[in-house]
Amino acid sequence: MRDRAYTGRMQGILTAISDPTRRAALALLWDGGEHCVCELMARLDVSQSRMSRHMKVLREAGLVLDRRDAQWVRYRRNPDLSSDIAAVIDAVLTAELNLERKVA
Repeated sequence: MRDRAYTGRMQGILTAISDPTRRAALALLWDGGEHCVCELMARLDVSQSRMSRHMKVLREAGLVLDRRDAQWVRYRRNPDLSSDIAAVIDAVLTAELNLERKVA
């Protein structure tokens, strides 16, 4: 049986990736590069305040890290994610990409 901390963390991760905008942001960040919030806003057609809220959820779930750069914040994939969590995110992003290809 899993402990409450693990269960709570997993629930936070699943909640974080349940939103399409957050999954799209993760897909952009999953390449291992660092991306400015302004780039994420433009690529996802999302306002600054909305993008910031989404990124806060991803950061609190431990999926991304942030770094302030003058007036902007830059985000990147958390390199310290466990391999289990990274595999879940990989699977979700791959499944979504495959589904989009089938629909298109």
